[in-house]
Amino acid sequence: MKMHYTITGIHCDACVTSIKEALLSSNQINDVVLDKTGKLELQTTEELELTQLQNRIPSGYIIHEGKPNLTQQHDHHHHQEPDFHWKDTTVWKRSAFNTLNCLIGCSIGDFGMIIFLQAYYPETALYTQMILAVIAGLCTSIILETIIIRVRENMLWMKALKVAFGMSFISMVAMEITMNLTDFMITGGRAAFSDPMYWFAFIPAAVAGFLVPWPYNYYKLKKYRMACH
Repeated sequence: MKMHYTITGIHCDACVTSIKEALLSSNQINDVVLDKTGKLELQTTEELELTQLQNRIPSGYIIHEGKPNLTQQHDHHHHQEPDFHWKDTTVWKRSAFNTLNCLIGCSIGDFGMIIFLQAYYPETALYTQMILAVIAGLCTSIILETIIIRVRENMLWMKALKVAFGMSFISMVAMEITMNLTDFMITGGRAAFSDPMYWFAFIPAAVAGFLVPWPYNYYKLKKYRMACH
């Protein structure tokens, strides 16, 4: 049978992908048609309760009966845009958690790469070290986010990887550049991993790497009412 619903909280293709993946994991659902307006059409083997579907989709989205009223949705979003502000403590906390996950992932690859190069290839040029460290940090951040999405949303590995890669790439790049520039300003790029100065530089570098993308993550979360990561 065919059933129609509306899902609120969707703002990107990654949202659509994660919801469809979650619904299709049910044996009672044969097909899912969903777009970014929240229009959901299900082909099911039997009638399903609304609570069953709500429990099936990832947290952060709300499912309603019936098709969406696109005109009302447009007017609602248009009306809400001027209400954006920077005083929502709940959003600051949520965006801080998201930023921290990104920081941990970036730090693992970033500083790990620097340690590796200074231990085994100390003759590597400074700029080459920074570029490789940024690339490594982005990779480990995406890997960590993939694992989190896989466990939290019970998503297939390839789907989780696609969602993680499609998340806030701007935030991760800003974090990586900030961390490396801060480290460079403190150590001049000359501190070896055996030098206490290297580890002293890690603290302000990590703090700066957290603070720079945090407002951007707040903005995205507040504007779209949810975050994919």
